[in-house]
Amino acid sequence: MQKLSNSGHKWKSQRRMLNPCFRYSILKEHLQIINKHSQILSKRLMEETEKEFTKISMYLSDCTFDIICEAIYGLDLGTLQTHKERVPFVYAINKGFSLINRRFLNVFFWPDLFFNFSKTGREIWKHSQVARDFTRNLIEEEKQNFLKHSEPSGKEVKSFVKLLLKKYYLSKEMSEDDIRDQLMTFTIAGQDTTKIALSWILYMLGLHAEIRGKVYEELDLIFGVDHERHATVEDLKNMKYLECVIKETLRIYPPGPVLTRYLKEDTTINGYHIPKGTICAVFPHVLHRDENVFPNPEKFEPDRFLPENSANRHPYAWIPFSAGPRNCIGQKLAFMELLTITSTILRRYTVESLDPRDRVLPTLTIALSSSIPLRIKIRPRHTKEI
Repeated sequence: MQKLSNSGHKWKSQRRMLNPCFRYSILKEHLQIINKHSQILSKRLMEETEKEFTKISMYLSDCTFDIICEAIYGLDLGTLQTHKERVPFVYAINKGFSLINRRFLNVFFWPDLFFNFSKTGREIWKHSQVARDFTRNLIEEEKQNFLKHSEPSGKEVKSFVKLLLKKYYLSKEMSEDDIRDQLMTFTIAGQDTTKIALSWILYMLGLHAEIRGKVYEELDLIFGVDHERHATVEDLKNMKYLECVIKETLRIYPPGPVLTRYLKEDTTINGYHIPKGTICAVFPHVLHRDENVFPNPEKFEPDRFLPENSANRHPYAWIPFSAGPRNCIGQKLAFMELLTITSTILRRYTVESLDPRDRVLPTLTIALSSSIPLRIKIRPRHTKEI
């Protein structure tokens, strides 16, 4: 994560270099990747329809990993169709992230000196080496391809690694190590938070039949009974109510529970003086529960985000992707994933959550996970409603 949090000139330079990866034209190309893996997930879930319930996060994890790896590296790892433990890179990323969470929750692991010599620290180093070697080898392979063919073929989707290598050869503003670190950051940040957000979205829909019905109605108007047609950009724009559902879920369960900022100058907030050099933490999970902005904040109410109800709201009142110049660079891609994957599942299935909210508590780690696995009953649509 370090490279996305650099300060001063280096951060501005790298952000400028990275912005083209998230231009509308590039994201539009990546929609075909998102559609492909969303459909694979949807078909895979059919085997779950005869079970009492499904621990949905496992499937969402595989789907988002396949999407992010194809978008970033141009590789279809097929984790949805095999066991991710058989793909060393995927296993290393997932295991490494769980170990980082362990460090986050243990204050004795916060100092590098203690952590680096701990068993957990040594395990993270081992898994990070697997991930680095994978990325380094891939960059080297893509370098050779780039030198032979400086431009992708017309129908080829431009992966992030290809776009960054092009920048590398044209400007040299980023080193190969910078590229590797950025790719790793995109992989970790783009997969885990999206998986967690999707889990909460399906969980909340599974608790609220009336809201779920409105989403079904909207999707049926867009797609009819066609479960397999790929969503277009125009389709996503027409998912007005589903967008509200997603935003309201991210308000209640923001995947990134802590945002930090380093103060470069003295600041006064509500009469409190905060000196230069202070590291400030902002908690979206708390901010999103301001009753002055969101009355009855624990109530799940997607209508809060209808244009007529949100037009005059302060832009920083809802910050699941952070805000300001250092906001999440991949938020448009993430929202495209949330809309596409959720809609693809709901076009084919009904969902019902088996555990009430007072039993499923948000857990503060690097990402806002649930205290227990989310159990969701999945049944085919257009048969008998759950």
